[in-house]
Amino acid sequence: MSVVGNNRVGIPIVLLHDAEGGVVTVETKNGELIRGLLFEAEDMMNLYIKKAVVLGPAPGAKRKVEQIYVRGTEIVFIVLPEMLRHAPMFQRIKHWRKHGGAPPEGVGMAVGQTAAILRKASERRRGGFGGRGGGFGRGGPPVGGRGPVGPPPPIGGGPPQQHGGNYYGR
Repeated sequence: MSVVGNNRVGIPIVLLHDAEGGVVTVETKNGELIRGLLFEAEDMMNLYIKKAVVLGPAPGAKRKVEQIYVRGTEIVFIVLPEMLRHAPMFQRIKHWRKHGGAPPEGVGMAVGQTAAILRKASERRRGGFGGRGGGFGRGGPPVGGRGPVGPPPPIGGGPPQQHGGNYYGR
């Protein structure tokens, strides 16, 4: 289970996303060391690094590149900025361990339209009849002059109306 919310990614990926905008060092499978500004990180650990310096794989080989894209499957390890030691994600993990998996207050709470839908669903489960129209919804019992009482007329059948009246024969 992920302790970082409903986005279903784990702690390393969240840390990687938090490192965006910082300077990282990446070692690849072929022995290259890449150091530069992490511009974007994807959930599959693909990295887009700007203003990078690439060292190796041959000893003494050094080149500067404006931007480089490193595929996640080619990464051996990543050195992240020291500032991430105080990342807010670690506070969520401490809370999760302390309270047995319960999210912190206000985290994971639905807002806006989602909150209204969830609130209405919970009222229905409790048997409440809130909302407009008395809570019956479509197909509920008729209230006032909302149409005919009794079975609906046959579709396409029935005698044609000769004089006055509406579709229901009134």
